[in-house]
Amino acid sequence: MNITELEKMLPYANGEVRSAMLQAVIDAGSVNAASDANGWPSTNVYRAIRETRALAAKHDFKTYHNTEGVTPDGFSIKGTSTLYDNEGNTKIQWVKTTIDAVRQQEMMREAIDAMCADLPKVLPVVGPLHSSTDLMAIYPLGDPHIGMLAWGEETGQDWDLSIAEGVFCAVFDRLVKTAPHCEEAVIINLGDFYHYDNMEGTTSRSKHSLDTDGRYAKMVQIGVKIMRQMINSALEHHDHVRVINAIGNHDDTGAIFLSVCLANIYENEPRVTIDQKPAPFHYIQFGKCMGTIHHGHTCKMDKLPAVMAADQPAMWGATEFRYGYMGHVHHDHIKEYPGVMCESFRTLAAKDAYATWNGYRAGQDSKCIVWHRDHGEVERHTVNISMVA
Repeated sequence: MNITELEKMLPYANGEVRSAMLQAVIDAGSVNAASDANGWPSTNVYRAIRETRALAAKHDFKTYHNTEGVTPDGFSIKGTSTLYDNEGNTKIQWVKTTIDAVRQQEMMREAIDAMCADLPKVLPVVGPLHSSTDLMAIYPLGDPHIGMLAWGEETGQDWDLSIAEGVFCAVFDRLVKTAPHCEEAVIINLGDFYHYDNMEGTTSRSKHSLDTDGRYAKMVQIGVKIMRQMINSALEHHDHVRVINAIGNHDDTGAIFLSVCLANIYENEPRVTIDQKPAPFHYIQFGKCMGTIHHGHTCKMDKLPAVMAADQPAMWGATEFRYGYMGHVHHDHIKEYPGVMCESFRTLAAKDAYATWNGYRAGQDSKCIVWHRDHGEVERHTVNISMVA
């Protein structure tokens, strides 16, 4: 009889009690010799068990009937149910566990960091000769849904990974060229950059089956390629480029690994900053301008101004022009609240079957919004899909 088998006989024994139990077996003879010729526990084992129980009886039940170490990493205990006999000894114990969201996110980030450690790093590139220090270019990307599949016979427009790559790269390149040479630029992925977040091609929360193109790995590769092209185009036109990837309801983990991946790729490029915070709200400040980025699936537009003031009171007090940028709804909508102008944006992606059957009919374009550090938004540029068809 070995240690593992003995521990299975006494599942309640932990810590000091387990040590005493094993030591009693060792004192009585070697563990391997703790069974007879037929493989049954010897009298030494039974004596060890009796001695262990006698020691355990001296302790509070909470000391040895504990649940330490019984849950796998990434889970936490939400309750236990224990059946005792007439003498107060534990007969059976049920441990109820639940997913530890915080720890699982930490584990995901650790895994992503490890996978990205050996990624190739791009070399610094030369920026523009002249740029305005008073202007900042904002590039909001409304719900790209890279990996979505649409059949034109059903939806009115074909869409797949190849089409998405061509459209997004062409639109963004043209959009950057229409913008003034600003010293600062921010590429804002408003969430749902990737269409799905698992091998099954379903939404993480509702488990809705999605229309997807290609394999998961192919979707990831195309998405990273599109984002790199956007960053490289922006670097040719601006001195410094910041990238913010908001977490959407379609890509909870995809947004996280996209940020970590890009941060590793541009590690040696001082002109690129990748925001890696896995936060639901992101904030930027430029002179008297304040911006907030949120996907829009957990906080509606009318609640956003109060969240901004509560999260960033110093930034709120130091600014005069405040903007809330959101995605999720796939259409343009601007609403002015006291002190804040909130806006949602269209997507370049085509309608999928779900949107088509539910009557959603928004246009497809992308925008560049230009801030002046003292005067707020001073201009904007729009490139729609027909301009690059």
